[in-house]
Amino acid sequence: MADSNISNEHGVDEHCDPNNPRIVKYEDILAAARRIVGIVMRTPLLKSHMGEKYGMDLYYKAEFLQRVGSFNERGACNVLACLTDEQKKFGVITASTGNHALAMCYHAMRNNIPCCVVMPASASPLKMEKCRELSGNKVVIHGEDIAEAKQHALDLALEKKMVYINGYDHVNIIEGQGTIGIEIVEQLPDVDAILVPVGGGGLIAGIATAVKHLKPDTEIYGIQTDKTFAMTETLRKNERVHIAISNTIAEGLAINKVGVNSFASIKGTVDKMIIVKEDWVMRGILHVIEEEKFVVEGAGATTIATIMAGLLPNLKGKKVVCVFSGGNMDPKVLSRCIERAMAIEGRLLKFRVTLEDKEGAFTEFCSLISNIGVTIRDFVPQRTWVTSEIFYTEVKVIAETSGLNQAKELTDLVKKHYKEAYFHQLSEHARVTTERRGPCLAPNPVCMMK
Repeated sequence: MADSNISNEHGVDEHCDPNNPRIVKYEDILAAARRIVGIVMRTPLLKSHMGEKYGMDLYYKAEFLQRVGSFNERGACNVLACLTDEQKKFGVITASTGNHALAMCYHAMRNNIPCCVVMPASASPLKMEKCRELSGNKVVIHGEDIAEAKQHALDLALEKKMVYINGYDHVNIIEGQGTIGIEIVEQLPDVDAILVPVGGGGLIAGIATAVKHLKPDTEIYGIQTDKTFAMTETLRKNERVHIAISNTIAEGLAINKVGVNSFASIKGTVDKMIIVKEDWVMRGILHVIEEEKFVVEGAGATTIATIMAGLLPNLKGKKVVCVFSGGNMDPKVLSRCIERAMAIEGRLLKFRVTLEDKEGAFTEFCSLISNIGVTIRDFVPQRTWVTSEIFYTEVKVIAETSGLNQAKELTDLVKKHYKEAYFHQLSEHARVTTERRGPCLAPNPVCMMK
């Protein structure tokens, strides 16, 4: 934690001045690409197995394969390479919910540069521990959200003469992230559209700047969730706004206020902002595991979730790239996410049914269920705290089905054979999508109506 004798003065981020925003240039992104080559992985562009289902030629930019599991390595490597010898001596400090912190710790250690990261209490415990494991780096837990963690980091920077590095707005960070755009165009020269997760804006600012320079007709879509929509609101009001963020499956996007330089840089380069509900993000994580055989964290899964939710019908028949920005997901959260997604899709069904308390009743019930191919995951009889007659037993059941159709078949079957059966209501999100769409930013907008 911070020392007790910290000055009452508050630190400010001199690299992100609201009165003097800096717009990222393609030439600087190209220079960053040359700086990080051979150090940061040139990630593959993977052909999707799910593309045919959604009527498009779909690809994934696999940033989850980076050494620390996210795209943030690019910016971290570039910004540290741009420091002066004096700055390297005193070191760097940053605030992050996880991925940027991991990248800074790793590359600072590699370059023998002192590094301190400030993380909010809401950050992933797994990412906190990974940062601590990188020797020589100090981890400070402070504040309830990234805004509070950031101010504390700025105060520490002022006291200790360290350079504060904004993980989504320092221009050298944005330039590093923009190298993804160069790689995508090189790997898929005829790309039609790129979907990019958006938190503070650094990733999309860099990618959009690079791609629009190399292939101006490529459409760039920024993706946010219904809990992490700071950039969408900022663009709607044309000024940086602060939003409150509660717990979110897309923690990498949990930025209360977008960056100064990022906001200035994306104007005229991003075609559309899309907001997708977090239920769809959980389903995206599940389907990527099942169909693509790899794990993507919530922030990265927003891109495929948007396609699954049917929010981009205009991209059918086109070559589309989803940026999978990271793969650092706490196993406990992943497990919960998978089961929640299965429940949303009707593949896990919870219900109560009252059976006659006689020999063979349980066997008869289980046989009835298994005959239609349904698996019973949990089966708990309750004889005491029930309101039915004394010679009846209430059973709580969790069953696994193949999807909504079989869930309905199971519901109809149980209700037909047993008078007292109560099913947990299926989520409407399994059938209907009602997500909001952000403001259209394109000079000549493509019609987004279904």
